[in-house]
Amino acid sequence: MEQSFFFEICGWVASVTMILGYLPQAIYTIRTRDTDGIALPTFLMMGVGSIFFMLQGITHRPSPLWGLFVTNLITTTCCVIIFGIKVYNDYVNKK
Repeated sequence: MEQSFFFEICGWVASVTMILGYLPQAIYTIRTRDTDGIALPTFLMMGVGSIFFMLQGITHRPSPLWGLFVTNLITTTCCVIIFGIKVYNDYVNKK
């Protein structure tokens, strides 16, 4: 198996598993608005990390790494939604 093909497959498997890892938490949080078990700093740092991975994917040369960009766009969106609900629950509702 050619090395670049192997890396491409690994990248796509990582992309799918990252998205599948974030979606259940995002769906649960959106449906229930329950954020008691979520650590705010964790989701903040994961969101920031995803933003930087998006930047890496889109600025990669000679061509963008679209899998890296799209995966982290989805995970960043999930993080922003969860982070927003968490901030609302913790600071606006003053639990």
